[in-house]
Amino acid sequence: MSLNSAFAQVTTPPTRQNPNQRNQEVTDPDEETGERRSLLDDSTKMVYGPNTSLYFFEKDIKRNNLILYPQDTALNNFHNYAPVSKSNWKYQDLGNIGSATKPIFYEIPDVIGTRAGFSVYDLYFHAPEDNKYFDTKSPFTEMSAFFGGGQRNMLDLAFARNINPRWNVGFDFHTIRARKTLNPNARDDNMTVQNSYSLHTNYRSENGKYWFLGNFSRMLHKVNEIGGIIPPEVDTTSVYFTYEDAKVWLSNTQASDLRQEYRFYHEYSIRDELQIYHIFDQKNKKFSLSAALTSSDSLFYPTERLNATPENTQADTTRNYSDFKEFGNEVGFKGSFKGFYYNAHAKFRAGRMKSTFYPDRNNFNEVYLGGELIGKISEKWSISADGEYLIPGAFRLHGLFVSPWLEVDYTKAVYKPTAMQQMYYGNHYQWDNDFDNIGVDQIRGVFKIDFNRIKLRPSLTINRVNNYVYFNENREAEQASGEAFMLIPGLKSSIRVGQKFQWDTEVIFTQISGESSDNFRIPQLYANTKFYFDSPMFNENVYVQLGVDIRYHSDYYAEAYNPSTQQFYLQNSFNIYAYPIADVFLDFRINRTRVLLKYNHLNSGLMSNEGYFVTPDYTGYKSFIDLGITWYLFD
Repeated sequence: MSLNSAFAQVTTPPTRQNPNQRNQEVTDPDEETGERRSLLDDSTKMVYGPNTSLYFFEKDIKRNNLILYPQDTALNNFHNYAPVSKSNWKYQDLGNIGSATKPIFYEIPDVIGTRAGFSVYDLYFHAPEDNKYFDTKSPFTEMSAFFGGGQRNMLDLAFARNINPRWNVGFDFHTIRARKTLNPNARDDNMTVQNSYSLHTNYRSENGKYWFLGNFSRMLHKVNEIGGIIPPEVDTTSVYFTYEDAKVWLSNTQASDLRQEYRFYHEYSIRDELQIYHIFDQKNKKFSLSAALTSSDSLFYPTERLNATPENTQADTTRNYSDFKEFGNEVGFKGSFKGFYYNAHAKFRAGRMKSTFYPDRNNFNEVYLGGELIGKISEKWSISADGEYLIPGAFRLHGLFVSPWLEVDYTKAVYKPTAMQQMYYGNHYQWDNDFDNIGVDQIRGVFKIDFNRIKLRPSLTINRVNNYVYFNENREAEQASGEAFMLIPGLKSSIRVGQKFQWDTEVIFTQISGESSDNFRIPQLYANTKFYFDSPMFNENVYVQLGVDIRYHSDYYAEAYNPSTQQFYLQNSFNIYAYPIADVFLDFRINRTRVLLKYNHLNSGLMSNEGYFVTPDYTGYKSFIDLGITWYLFD
């Protein structure tokens, strides 16, 4: 439970249980008192709420640690509804919802084997392995609408219901319609148009021994690329910070990311100490870029057309197309015994990267062996280790220690470069590489220091990365010859000020050294802080948070974005200068309905600079108002 929730709202904690057992009695905690009450009220009518429409995740079922989560009615950070802001601005984007993104801080990939390499729209995809499964006692609907200034809109809809007490079905639907923030030529001139949905079901046999989880997810994400603002040194009539009147490079270039993924998990329990499970997934990812080179867009791209032949039109219209498809099967056994959980598995992945101009040899077959061991010493003490070996040459080892005052984890991994980094045959860039695997050692520690009204989380992360693959100043894939060392101390704090105010802060300092240190572009100082009124009002019928949210990073030469390859690449001429951005927000909840009102970039026009940049030649938000609402239906 967050410190904010502890003071302002009573948030019911998730319920834990053995997945091989079912609760015999279902009760619903009162939302405000936290006390248990019967599902039947005094007039013998069913009382449904956030705690009778619970959800859980596949990863917890797999680990024999079923956690049933109630629906979230907390307000903390609700005003940061869009994906990049929801991450506490730890992603670099192009200044609009649905635009290309990348993590600001280095991350070890989850998959040590072959990956597609087209990841700039990953943040907007709801992957099946991360989706919710429901345990509902009645039909449940969640509806969320976000109306952003400048016609940046999002709609999210979720529905689930129980066919019987052991079988639930549901679906999710998501849309993005975000008008261009730079140089729109009409009200509906969108930069981003997305439609995505997922269908899910989970079933439990009557004797509780068999469990099935199934999910299908699809996303079609389309982006009308703008290429950034034309620099004033290229066109003297071009001016930064004119937003709708900005002169941009591209007006006839479209990118598309189509993903379809199937996934199911099922297990059979022989006894508590032994279950057999199987995971199947199929992923199909199609990435394309279309550019009309007979228009002014041609000025943005290299003059050479590498795929142009008398038989195609690549000289006047670029159509870069990449289709990444993979199948995966994981089979294993697991169980719980005297406070310990164990897992052993084998996994097979097969796939290919296909494109119009690729040589017909970009297939892969991968075999993995892995396992996991978790020891739960008590409710607050645990230790775990997991690992996976890709035959041959790649692996991942991870260990985690958790105590009431300290958490430490260590990861050592060797993982493959992406398929796109190894081979690419686009109309403007081409390469065929044979890169070595990338190595990383990472250790992270977090101290937990709690006082009556203060919570502190000082942390330290140390990374060592060798053979790192990146995109150089020529916008081509390259492998570093040396190592990079990252020393990253940080601090999170949550301070209660008086009875009705809250102050939350996060600060991260990054120092990079080593021969390949310049291949990582991370601001030396990253910080965000919120100070806000946080209290119930009107006889506790309304919960309110009202305050200011400020974010900041130091100067750095952030990576630029290349629409042609859908990759961020190194540059050394454009400084993304330090600039604090302040937003004012009002979040409130009436019963189970949450509402956000946010004024972006409050300090616009008050600084020495006219505005700020998020990526070279892409400006951040100007001042405008966002409005959002989320509400639940439980019958």
